[in-house]
Amino acid sequence: MIHTDQVAKTIAAYLERHPDEADRLAPIGAALAEPGDVTSRKTAPGHVTCSAIVVNPDRRVLHIRHNALNRWLGPGGHLEPADVSLAEAAAREVAEEAGIPAERLTLVDDIPADIDVHPIPANPAKGEGDHYHFDMRFVFTVVADTTVRLQAEEVNDYAWLPLGDLEPAHLADRVTQLLN
Repeated sequence: MIHTDQVAKTIAAYLERHPDEADRLAPIGAALAEPGDVTSRKTAPGHVTCSAIVVNPDRRVLHIRHNALNRWLGPGGHLEPADVSLAEAAAREVAEEAGIPAERLTLVDDIPADIDVHPIPANPAKGEGDHYHFDMRFVFTVVADTTVRLQAEEVNDYAWLPLGDLEPAHLADRVTQLLN
């Protein structure tokens, strides 16, 4: 199980590298200061999620077409009680959504390449109101002959897109620096 102190330590390490992002990440700090568990998907107004930037040897990045949001994204999602680290949660999401086993992934850095704060629209079917995801984005490499098997309940397509297509724009530079 991932605890709030692990999240706080990860954010602190990230901000040591990117101190100019402190204001942008203020909502996470505010959430950590409140009672409640930011690792639980039931916590509002926001909670932690983890995603993966999976890069193949051709420097192309795995994107999946998410059913609910109808957008191209990296594999990712909510934390589970069995997760023991944020990076392992991101790897689990790759296995679940893209069918790539965690043992085929190599973690590039245990500090996220990016932490994003983004709004999620209400989902009445799940009993969820509008909220925020505090998404920890970890970089992994994978071998060239990796087979993708989509989880049809959550995703409907995939593509290996150029590293330069990563959004936000600064992310491609960060991933390139980590890979060099």
